[in-house]
Amino acid sequence: MNKKIFWFVVALLVVALALIGYWLLFADRNEAELDARWAGSVETSDQIVDHSLWQTILDDYLVTDTDSGVNLFDYAGLLDDGRESLDRYINDLSSIDPLLLSRVEQKPYWINLYNAVTVALILDNYPLASITEIKGKVGSFGPWDNDSVAVNNIALSLNDIEHRIIRPLFNDYRIHFAVNCASIGCPSLSADVFTSANTDQLLDAAAAAFVNHPRGVNFSDSRLQLSSLFDWYANDFGANHTQLLQTLSQHAKAETSRALKQYTGSTDYRYDWSLNGYCSVEDECGL
Repeated sequence: MNKKIFWFVVALLVVALALIGYWLLFADRNEAELDARWAGSVETSDQIVDHSLWQTILDDYLVTDTDSGVNLFDYAGLLDDGRESLDRYINDLSSIDPLLLSRVEQKPYWINLYNAVTVALILDNYPLASITEIKGKVGSFGPWDNDSVAVNNIALSLNDIEHRIIRPLFNDYRIHFAVNCASIGCPSLSADVFTSANTDQLLDAAAAAFVNHPRGVNFSDSRLQLSSLFDWYANDFGANHTQLLQTLSQHAKAETSRALKQYTGSTDYRYDWSLNGYCSVEDECGL
């Protein structure tokens, strides 16, 4: 076979595999099917999970006063100082049986675990420019199907936590504003840990922050641009596009809310997979 033809065929196969993996990731994201092993709860339980260690980490390494309005995480700083506190927090959470918690206590448990495990995943592979650089299973796009933590001796991936537990268990579209994928395009990592006392308040605040930021909802020359989040998970926000826009309008400021309610044109979707990393000194992050 001619070498040029050979390498052309190889290139086509690489592109095809990448596209298949990308499709598999986002096709799977539309499916929220509860893993029955996590359906239980104890509504009489008064156990409160301690998330103070995660709060300390956020206080020390999450930068919220950015020009972009996107919270950034100082991964390099946490690595330099030692990640023992993060590993201890994840170990503490994974040693708890969430089935013995009340449902309102389970919700912050899973959100905080997801976000902490995502940070740990970045640290395991740092430095990198995007979480999508992390290798996943064959046929997968990125690391979301990789086993990343064990709870009740059951290995879980980030996709397991989000799509087989959180989304179907709580049926709350605001979850999408809480779980963080370590990317600029994602809703910001919350500066406050989720607890049973503040989860609803934080979810509302996260929804408003994202919908009122250009990476969430933006009108450019009267044409609507939305985060791809609202394309991937459209059914979580409404039965059709009109209902999606109505849902978003509930969290938008007055002018944007009116525009969303009245909009009937085409919609563009976009997403920035750049790492949500902060570097206190230019070029210190090794990228």
